[in-house]
Amino acid sequence: MAEKVTRRRGAELEDAILRAAAAELSEGGYAGLTMDKVAQRAGTNKNALYRRWPNRLALGVAAYRLLTTTAEVPDTGDLRADALELLRRANRHWSSALGAIMRELLAAAGGAAELLAQLPEQSVDATAATWLTVLGRAVARGEAAPECLHPRVATVAIVLLRNEFVLRGVPTAPDDVLVEIIDEVYLPLVRRRARG
Repeated sequence: MAEKVTRRRGAELEDAILRAAAAELSEGGYAGLTMDKVAQRAGTNKNALYRRWPNRLALGVAAYRLLTTTAEVPDTGDLRADALELLRRANRHWSSALGAIMRELLAAAGGAAELLAQLPEQSVDATAATWLTVLGRAVARGEAAPECLHPRVATVAIVLLRNEFVLRGVPTAPDDVLVEIIDEVYLPLVRRRARG
């Protein structure tokens, strides 16, 4: 007697597709991600994929989000240490195999702002929230004035690090660059705004 095949639907099928896409991304990067491979790995057909994601890029972004984890915001009790830890985490991530996938997705997305905003590292709101949390704690400790709690001020360090990767094309930023960003730009900016 033949075994009855249970047809997956809804969230169960979507989860299977995302896990298959994440596995494909991990193994072959965005360049190796195809709708055919994902459908085969998920045990479904391409139509099931296209009903949920309009194209390979949208599926790649969704799968990448599944691969990333959200780390707790550092709270060492010192603004400099917290800011350096955030930059070091970003540097490690952007330099990793997962970071390479992110860079491939960014290149493929071009100017597609709605897709870019779905990438955890590229979401302006998520990035600002993390840095504003660190800066807000510094304000509460008296290390910075409330006037510093502006998204552009809070995120200037991560933007400068991103600049190292995008404009200079470096595979990883040396730690002395991270220290320089914090000590020569970020902290003086925060302290100047606190005095001004």
